[in-house]
Amino acid sequence: MSRNYKFHNPTGLYFVSFAVVGWLDVFTRNEYKDLLLESLEFCQKNKGMEIHAWCIMTSHVHLIFRSIEKQNPELLLGDYKRFTSRSIIKAIQENPRESRKEFLLDYFKKEAQKTSNTTNFQFWRHDNKPIELWSNEVIQQKIEYIHNNPVEEGFVFRPEDYKYSSATDYAGSKGLLDGVCVFQYFKL
Repeated sequence: MSRNYKFHNPTGLYFVSFAVVGWLDVFTRNEYKDLLLESLEFCQKNKGMEIHAWCIMTSHVHLIFRSIEKQNPELLLGDYKRFTSRSIIKAIQENPRESRKEFLLDYFKKEAQKTSNTTNFQFWRHDNKPIELWSNEVIQQKIEYIHNNPVEEGFVFRPEDYKYSSATDYAGSKGLLDGVCVFQYFKL
């Protein structure tokens, strides 16, 4: 695997994307996206996760973050993924309106049987593809990629109109997640 796909710098700024197994569209329901947001807030307040950009799509999450309390960023992200996988699976199990409940839970069980380090359900794919952001130009490129993802998918016309993203913060308004560290750059 390439050096670019590992967390080598414990204080570095990283771009990561992580997806639900099978790229299943779990996050079509706001209550599941809200669980991800609550966990991001917890990581900000209690684990030293500094968030610079984020976006929750239907099957995956994009995030630019750094660890500011000397916790290994790989472990920080791992804790986040473990906790959210448990909370979302529990929410699916307990949601009386979830029409895909049986399909989703069966799929997650079958994926868990394929790996030795998972017991009941496998929710997230194991790959994160972390890329350390080394220049202002690359940081800007990744932020724009994250914020334009909902536009490319046809969900909205403008990035700042997508509720589950930090694009609102970058457009000068208050987004759903407090404490986003907006990267200041100038468009040419």
